[in-house]
Amino acid sequence: MRVERYLRLLGVQLKASGLLALQYRADFLAEGLTSVAWTFTALAPLFVVFGDRPSLEGWSFHESLLVVGWFTLLQGVLEGAISPSLTGVVEHIRKGTLDFVLLKPADAQFLVSTQRFLPWRAMNVLSGVGLFVYAFVSLGRWPSLPGLLASLVLLGTSVLLLYSLWILVVSAAFFVVKVDNLTYLFTSIFDAARWPSSVFRGALAMVFTFIIPLALMTTFPALAMLGRLPWTWLVGAVAGSVVFAWVARRVWLLSIRHYTSASS
Repeated sequence: MRVERYLRLLGVQLKASGLLALQYRADFLAEGLTSVAWTFTALAPLFVVFGDRPSLEGWSFHESLLVVGWFTLLQGVLEGAISPSLTGVVEHIRKGTLDFVLLKPADAQFLVSTQRFLPWRAMNVLSGVGLFVYAFVSLGRWPSLPGLLASLVLLGTSVLLLYSLWILVVSAAFFVVKVDNLTYLFTSIFDAARWPSSVFRGALAMVFTFIIPLALMTTFPALAMLGRLPWTWLVGAVAGSVVFAWVARRVWLLSIRHYTSASS
């Protein structure tokens, strides 16, 4: 079956990335420890902001830790699975070597999206889970089963949104010479996702909810875990992620048509 075939291909890509990372085990451990260290730097702004106030826009310190936890988890997914593979597409386009991908008997978007993984970034995922546990222990309660299930659904929508946005950014490489600045800009904007969306006002609130939906990625899952997310927001998040994925796919297919190989 087609699905089984692509699952096997994914397994091969994951195995190859894991073996490559384990060739230099000291580097593997060092990178993992560095990822954990960066997690603690993400907490520094919270300590500064909550140092002289009990809450911020209706969020207590420990509730805000849930948002940081989701930010850390998704950052691990972005830097460990999405970004390493898709940034390689830019080099393929520049050198005209994307032909070797397009000629393979598999979907080109799948191949370029799974060509490289950084396993040590999984430490960010574990750090995010650790923040969840610490936050709920401090709050003196645990998320309800419906809230936990809703947050898991939102994890899927968040990963799909991140992936779709990155596909849109990378697709620009088919039309312009360099997109490095765009990727750096996207990474910088994503840093704003460590804050609850209610701290943003006016145009920023509109941008971070509908255009670059950071709120759907970190604030919504945190609200779901706290039992404060309306079901209509959950439905909207799922629908929005599907629309983003559809648009990203259409843009990718359109961009492929504009590709000119080195031999042309």
